[in-house]
Amino acid sequence: MITLAQLCAQLERSFSPLACDCFVDGEHSLTVKLYHPASGQVDLVISGLSVNALRSPEAVAALVEELRYELQCNSLNPSDPGLA
Repeated sequence: MITLAQLCAQLERSFSPLACDCFVDGEHSLTVKLYHPASGQVDLVISGLSVNALRSPEAVAALVEELRYELQCNSLNPSDPGLA
C-alpha cells in the first residue's frame, strides 16, 4: 500500500523538472498541481482524485500516464490554425 508521501514523491520524479504539489482535503480527495518551479507557471491542476483508489503501484502508474496525456493536450496551442 502506497502512502500519500510516496505517491507525491513518485509524481515529482515522474514529472521532473516540473514541480508537483499534492493536497488532500477532508473528504480524502486529492488535488495534484504541476508547475514550473522557477516561474510558478501552472501547467496542470487535477482535483477530485480518490486517495483510496491510488494505493497500488498500478493505479499510480495509470495516474502518471493520464497526467502526461493531460499535459500533452494542454501544451497544444488552440490558436494554431493547423490544429483547428
